[in-house]
Amino acid sequence: MKKLNRVNTGLEKLNPIKVVQFGEGNFLRAFVDYAFHKLNKEVDFNAGIAVVQPLKDGMVNMINEQDGLYTLFMNGIKKGEKIQDIQLIDNIVKAINPYTEFADYLALAKEEELQFIVSNTTEAGIEFIDTDTPDMQPPVAFPAKLTVLLYERFKHFNGDASKGVTIIPCELIDYNSETLKKYILQYADLWKLEDSFKTWLTEACTYHSTLVDRIVPGYPRAEIEDYNNKLDYQDNLIVAAEPFFLWAIEGGEDLKQKLPFHKTDLNVKIVDDIRPFKMIKVRILNGAHTAMVPTSLLYGNKLVMETVNGDFTGKFVNSVISEISETLAMDKNEIAAYSEEVMDRFKNPFIKHALADIALNSISKFKVRVLPSLLGYYNANKKLPVSLTFSLASLIQFYKGTWNNEALPVKDTPELVEAFNSAWQLGALDSVVDAVLANTDFWGQDLTKINGLSEALVVALTEIEANGIEKGYANFSAKY
Repeated sequence: MKKLNRVNTGLEKLNPIKVVQFGEGNFLRAFVDYAFHKLNKEVDFNAGIAVVQPLKDGMVNMINEQDGLYTLFMNGIKKGEKIQDIQLIDNIVKAINPYTEFADYLALAKEEELQFIVSNTTEAGIEFIDTDTPDMQPPVAFPAKLTVLLYERFKHFNGDASKGVTIIPCELIDYNSETLKKYILQYADLWKLEDSFKTWLTEACTYHSTLVDRIVPGYPRAEIEDYNNKLDYQDNLIVAAEPFFLWAIEGGEDLKQKLPFHKTDLNVKIVDDIRPFKMIKVRILNGAHTAMVPTSLLYGNKLVMETVNGDFTGKFVNSVISEISETLAMDKNEIAAYSEEVMDRFKNPFIKHALADIALNSISKFKVRVLPSLLGYYNANKKLPVSLTFSLASLIQFYKGTWNNEALPVKDTPELVEAFNSAWQLGALDSVVDAVLANTDFWGQDLTKINGLSEALVVALTEIEANGIEKGYANFSAKY
């Protein structure tokens, strides 16, 4: 089988570098690089990408060995049908390790057609390290590396405002662009760089916060032979992703003109405020994920797909999503469409998502992702949501640590696990529930003050312990 490179594929023509991308991992290659690939193919965007490896160890050598080429497999379910779309992505024109090729890294600042900086350096990547200096080759922190690059561009083009760049970070932190901009300006101050450079940073460059949404399992190691059999070349960088794609970017008409995604069928939304998109993702996708875990594990399931395809647990997840949807002040058609897509994503047979993995830090996840929906439903309807309340009861039962004489995959901080152990040692269910609900370290508030919640949880836990999950839920629903 032939080697994957530009000569063997006839893709020797390189696009000019319009994008510098910090990060070379699976997610960026299946998300951002795919998005620019669509622009190139459908709008003649003509954008080449230079990839910068953020850490000393990474994948740029593998990327360069294949001349930046790799295959993206998008596998999933859409409206009940299995789909697979295979794309050869060809827009990475070079990949640089700044730890060994610092001069090449700085040379990116001089690219005439450079317009965009994108990044995904993980949530920990956007940090400020005050020991970083401008003469380090390179500095440690990503914002410091970027400041060095921007300063080099500012100097090379003599502060030309037209050479400012559009900065679009994809790290999963709140206000990612605002935080990145703050740190860049802090480095400019720390390093005592010119005021004119700081003006260029704030007036010639723009910063856009984002929400990214796509499940990317990455390299399909277990099924790699099946994947390679569908290709007529050997690819060591295959990346697998789900078909679903959402990229919400804060920006106005200027950004829409720079990034004409509206001329493609890709779900990129350039909007004034990404918070509604974050709300619907966190509440429905992440919230349903978190809410299903304890109930489904106690029921005996192992996987998300198994949960949503199960007769009882599938109906339970649908009920959870329905209750969550009632609390969202957004267009109901949009919520319904997103909810349908979420269920398709959960049913994806190509993604084997273990419930035990999602169970990590379930209390903090429930607090952020599920509790606002439970309380929002209660405040709006003056009654408790049956399925979300039962999920909370299942969560308390789950943190007991054992079920039917078997250990449960409780993974949390030692302090939190010990607090639950102490609560369960109280014996009586009403005492257990009150101890858990009153713990403000768990919830950020005293939940015993929610009228009827303690009593409902005692009823649910009594049913769970006496009758198991399915019958317990049925009996609890009949009472509430």
